[in-house]
Amino acid sequence: MTEHSQRLRVFLLGSALAIGTFGVGQIVVFLAALGLQSVGVAVMSNVAIQVALGVVFLQGVTFGGLALLYLRQSDRGVGFLRVRIPTARDALLTVGGIVSLFGLLATARFVSSLLGVQTATNQIAEFGKQSPEVFLLLVPLSYLLIGPGEELLYRGLIQGMFVERFGKVRAIVLASSLFAVVHVFSLSGSGKLTYVVIVFGLALVLGGIYEYTDNLLVPAFIHGTYNAVQFAVAYLLVTGRVA
Repeated sequence: MTEHSQRLRVFLLGSALAIGTFGVGQIVVFLAALGLQSVGVAVMSNVAIQVALGVVFLQGVTFGGLALLYLRQSDRGVGFLRVRIPTARDALLTVGGIVSLFGLLATARFVSSLLGVQTATNQIAEFGKQSPEVFLLLVPLSYLLIGPGEELLYRGLIQGMFVERFGKVRAIVLASSLFAVVHVFSLSGSGKLTYVVIVFGLALVLGGIYEYTDNLLVPAFIHGTYNAVQFAVAYLLVTGRVA
């Protein structure tokens, strides 16, 4: 098999993992909701339960679980993930990464406003407007499941696979592209392309930090903090506690 063929094979495998895992996750969430409904839990009438199920069984159980299962069943093993106890240097890079993500987000929003470009809305934001407590629920879940689950799948597994064949720079770009594209499925309204471009930029930062630190815990914590802060601010805005 030629190098070109091997690269194509790895990219297609990474794409299948990214899209397939999301699809499997939707089935898992549906079955979990069906199971709760069958024992008398009013899932369909409780927005907070719906969101919790989505996060727990999609990002947590499916993203993280299938990534670990794939590694265990492959010749790579779980040791393929670059994880170690964080150092003081990691802590400084974590702070820098968090600042970078919010700086990038602010810049993207400013540019979008200047150009008069709309940005799509994540469906979770719509749920939160109906039931603000959803945002509070998502703050701890960002650290426990969303950040770790998504980073394990996209940076730890997929980007790690790409690095073997494409090198670090191209691997970061390719993995970030898949990460951004998959977010389309959770968007509503116009401006989806703008949203995807912004997510792509944020993913580049996370991917770069993973390669620079060689420690998956760093981008996982940065990702969790980024989401948690946004959910906390959304709660304050929706409840009118800040203007």
